[in-house]
Amino acid sequence: MSGRQRLAVICGGRSPEHEVSVTSARGVMREADPERFEVVPFGITRGGAWLTPAETRQRVARVEAGETRSLGEERGHGAFTYPAALAALAECDVVFPIVHGTFGEDGTLQGLLEMAELPYVGSGVAASAVGMDKELMRAVFARAGLPQPRYLVLRDAETRTLSDTTVRALEGDLGYPCFVKPANGGSSVGVSKARSREDVGAALATAAAHDRKVLLEEAIEGRELECAVLGNADPRPSPLGEIRPHDEFYTYRAKYEDDRTDLIVPARVSARVAAAVQEHALRAYRAVDCAGLARVDFIMTAKEELRTLEVNTLPGFTPISMYPRLWQEAGLSYRQLISRLVELALERFEERRDA
Repeated sequence: MSGRQRLAVICGGRSPEHEVSVTSARGVMREADPERFEVVPFGITRGGAWLTPAETRQRVARVEAGETRSLGEERGHGAFTYPAALAALAECDVVFPIVHGTFGEDGTLQGLLEMAELPYVGSGVAASAVGMDKELMRAVFARAGLPQPRYLVLRDAETRTLSDTTVRALEGDLGYPCFVKPANGGSSVGVSKARSREDVGAALATAAAHDRKVLLEEAIEGRELECAVLGNADPRPSPLGEIRPHDEFYTYRAKYEDDRTDLIVPARVSARVAAAVQEHALRAYRAVDCAGLARVDFIMTAKEELRTLEVNTLPGFTPISMYPRLWQEAGLSYRQLISRLVELALERFEERRDA
């Protein structure tokens, strides 16, 4: 094992995207270059309990055997109550924190790693937080001059009782149908499409079950295009992909449970459209101050007008997920992509330490 880097892979977590995280982590654990890395896995249960590497390997083996889909339900009592796991983490050289959603992708885990002075793959605390909070992200997009759908944000009591003012704003500015989403979250968890005033109450309740803030967004008919971005100070965009779900929109089921969803790589668009999407993706990436990796999602109307939907600072990372597939189209294999992301993590760590 001499000369190999100890690559910690953290997965699972407390968000509804726990299973997605475990699937992504299994891909990294399996495909990371064994000549360069000794993979050391760290699981977090649905309840927030941290597992040692040995415990994580046992739980992952059960997932791979089809006995379970999660790393367990044990309730946690804070990361610092698991000294054996944290001590093992401290012995690693670099971390791939592949915990999707809240309590992982939102800057919280990144903050812990910053305090531990451990280099890690992906965006820093602020960019991760902005990338998770759709209200903050949309404000950054607006400041950067990026075109985006019209939206409205409700919070706390507003999500439970629709006031006349809110109804007027919704119907006057957005109209129906509209999407109703938790402001914080991913994988389309808690997202609904409201087609009339009668649908909004139930859609708000569904979204509010996942976050205290809810985003209402105009529904734009068009093609869903995605662009992967890779890099730190000088990022580069990938070829484009297109999503064609068989559900009415790209739901959690369409993403992870429905094999009828078409992922078209490369997207069948003109060179002009491809260049415009790539340029917008880089602008969004830089505006949020991303590092390492992100996937930027768009809607393109029938008139080929672009609307920026979101930056995903920790996209799905299985070998068949859109982010790795887009880089495979560009000639970068899944294994090479993992290695490049680790290199970027170490470069960023050294730059910050020397600053």
